[in-house]
Amino acid sequence: MTRRLGQLDWKAIEQGLWERGYAKTPAVLNGDECAQLVDLYSDDSRFRSRVEMARYHFGMGEYKYFGDPLPPIVREIRAEAYRSLVSTANRWIEALGSSENYPPDLSAFLEICARRGQPKPAPLLLRYQEGDYNCLHQDLLGDLAFPFQLTCALSRRSIDYTGGEFLLVEQWRGAHSRGEVVTLEQGELVIFTTDCRPAAGKQGYRRVHLRHGVSRVTSGRRYSLGVIFHNSK
Repeated sequence: MTRRLGQLDWKAIEQGLWERGYAKTPAVLNGDECAQLVDLYSDDSRFRSRVEMARYHFGMGEYKYFGDPLPPIVREIRAEAYRSLVSTANRWIEALGSSENYPPDLSAFLEICARRGQPKPAPLLLRYQEGDYNCLHQDLLGDLAFPFQLTCALSRRSIDYTGGEFLLVEQWRGAHSRGEVVTLEQGELVIFTTDCRPAAGKQGYRRVHLRHGVSRVTSGRRYSLGVIFHNSK
């Protein structure tokens, strides 16, 4: 995983994050690895909680938060992607006028999360069936949040499911919202803003908030892996 993530064009990823609040990558996981993660969904011993979206008016569908220890492939993606993103994260918070600084490796960041009352792992598997969708939202999960998170498509678009596009909406203060539709093939990642991104203006940078969701699945079943770098309360 270190080699695969290291081969990604992180300069282009950073540029996409600054300009649009997200960036898509080529496939990082192969079909067998995606299938192995999907198979975990039926093993409740691997998860700390299950959420039915309709119960909380989040949409339709469900997801499960992994418990400790995380599956090795999820743990590796989380650690290596954090290491590649942390310098951009620190440039972002400086642009937004924050004095907070993220440490260079994930383990040190998770220690800070624990001290701030956020000890629970936040990576999750999501399952959508025909008619399911995910309302626009943010995964803040506590007072401390890393500026980025990522989603990996585990199912095959147009084969395992149709519909279910990944959605992103930016809200500029005093202006209309701007939406993006991101189509993901199996194994590809989309890295995106957790809360807000800095946008250059006439008087410096301002905050542009971003929410994400999933459009309605029109047929089949769609699985995805969500990797949130900060932990939850």
